[in-house]
Amino acid sequence: MEIKIVGTHCVRCRTLENLVRRAVKELSLDAKISYVDDPREMIKYTLSTPALVIDERVVIKGKVPTYPQVVSLITTSIDDVRG
Repeated sequence: MEIKIVGTHCVRCRTLENLVRRAVKELSLDAKISYVDDPREMIKYTLSTPALVIDERVVIKGKVPTYPQVVSLITTSIDDVRG
């Protein structure tokens, strides 16, 4: 699983990153987490930050989800892959 946080390193973007890292750790997932902050790369995903991209699919943008929402977005993405 590949997870990307798209943002500008603002407080909201860092908060999303922390929530994602916490969820990945607590779910014991093998996930690569990266930060997309290059404007040329960011625009490929969205103009609204922060954004969460899981396996190249934007799952939320323009707001910071709650921790339970982050867990749900990640687990739903896992279920989508498994079919």
